[in-house]
Amino acid sequence: MRYCTIGDGRTTFDVSTLCLGTMNMGTLVDEDTSFAILDRYLEAGGTFLDTANNYSSWAGGYGRDSEDLLGRWLATRGVRDEVRLATKLGAAKKDPALPLQNVAPTNYQGLAADVVEREAHESLRHLGVDHLDVLYGHVDDLDTPLAETVGAFGKLQAEGVVGITGISNVALWRVVEAREEALRQGIAPYGLVQQNLTYVYPTPEPGRHNWASYELLDYVASTGTPERPPLAVVAYSPILQGAYVRRDKPLWDGFDHPTTRERVRTLHEVAGQTRATPNQVVLAWLLGGEHPVIPVIGPSTVEQLDELLGAADLDLDPEIRARLDAV
Repeated sequence: MRYCTIGDGRTTFDVSTLCLGTMNMGTLVDEDTSFAILDRYLEAGGTFLDTANNYSSWAGGYGRDSEDLLGRWLATRGVRDEVRLATKLGAAKKDPALPLQNVAPTNYQGLAADVVEREAHESLRHLGVDHLDVLYGHVDDLDTPLAETVGAFGKLQAEGVVGITGISNVALWRVVEAREEALRQGIAPYGLVQQNLTYVYPTPEPGRHNWASYELLDYVASTGTPERPPLAVVAYSPILQGAYVRRDKPLWDGFDHPTTRERVRTLHEVAGQTRATPNQVVLAWLLGGEHPVIPVIGPSTVEQLDELLGAADLDLDPEIRARLDAV
């Protein structure tokens, strides 16, 4: 396993370059299997765990299944000090009787100050911990003033409840403005932004703000100075939930176009030549790029985890990377 440093100009710590996503743990992935995956990840040197307060509420769960399972695992293993915990708030159901969806009406709780305060402390309780290493806003909230949201995250940091803050599923201009607002308030800015990013890319569409655009990556590369504190990208669904290798997994909306098909064909050719799997090549491509990111992997079995862990130390030759990039 390899490691990188994340920070916000005031708080810094190291995390493994592969983050373990736990979205399906406690629901689609049973507890015994989840514990085995977590044990193996820790044994392999993994240190960065990712969850949220709404996970699998769309798949028979109640939203905090993953947090609760992680809390039980941390308690039984006694390894809280060996990992960095990240959770998210703002996209749980505002009205429990209504569905949760990505199109209007979304029914999201949002990022008002009272929601941030309440849900962060609820996450502490469900995880069984006294602080969160990372806390994200799960989705942007255009109905709440940025100053209010940013101030609420800063308050949690001042109380020692949260280490580094972040935002997910957000337009670039909102990231920049939120960070500037934090500096105006004299508090630490977002140090992480979690977006979808993988080897193929979607067609540009108005309103698509969940993609780590090249402009975002360019902005992130410009950070790390006293005037512009560091910012890192965390990439969710980097292997498109298995779509690169499974014919039964359709591509997400916007991804099924000629360039994607050519990129997938080239990806499989490169995988065969490098004796790696397509998933490993995608992760290595993300890890070793001009603007490295931290991929979130979400295996459902220990065998899947072992495959993905193989990408942590995989370095793509420059000519291989050039070939992948050229498509």
